[in-house]
Amino acid sequence: MTRERLQRFLARSGVASRRASERLIADGRVRVNGTPVTAMGSTVDADVDRVEVDDQPVRPTEQHTYVALNKPVGVVSTASDPRGRETVVDLVGVPARLYPVGRLDYDSEGLLLLTDDGDLAMRLTHPRYGVEKEYHALVRGRVERDVLDRLSAGVVLDGRPTAPARFDVLDEVPLGTWLRVVLHEGRNRQIRRMVETVGLEVLRLVRVRVGAVRLGRLAPGEWRKLTQAEIAVLQKETR
Repeated sequence: MTRERLQRFLARSGVASRRASERLIADGRVRVNGTPVTAMGSTVDADVDRVEVDDQPVRPTEQHTYVALNKPVGVVSTASDPRGRETVVDLVGVPARLYPVGRLDYDSEGLLLLTDDGDLAMRLTHPRYGVEKEYHALVRGRVERDVLDRLSAGVVLDGRPTAPARFDVLDEVPLGTWLRVVLHEGRNRQIRRMVETVGLEVLRLVRVRVGAVRLGRLAPGEWRKLTQAEIAVLQKETR
């Protein structure tokens, strides 16, 4: 008999990420052997216990699905949207119950990973593992070296400094300056807000890499399954 925490079981079964699974438990939407369970320390045995979410049985996923999507502007990075907007899950045609790994805001675009592997999704987004995320940002006007150094060293957002990052000039164009940005954390609208603290404005923001996975030549709205080599590297990066 092997027992595991209920939220880990739900994540491993592709129901949701571990954090989202904890919210399902707290909201009383999870039953074990017919009884609602709301305690975070609860454990289950996958071979013995009957687990249900919203009265639907849950079974562990034997083989997970991993997808890379080029998220277009104007699509929300959620599995569903109460306002009826198009979601990233709507764009991916696979039978698995996928969830986005982290988010790109409504006005941003580029690489977004989706999976039913809740454990890996949690590790990829947890600051403890520091998985690199690379962006190309078009900023209005010219950006001086001292400004790049200030951003790279970290700025204060919400009363606490951002982690050291990397800001470099990629190209100067009529509209402004393309920057290469590499982060190890993922706060809400972080790059846009960081750039605003130095008096600049982001005109376009494209994520081009998450860990070892690159956007490559995917057109906006296109997706592909990750290769076994990419999956193996992601798992290694989050051990």
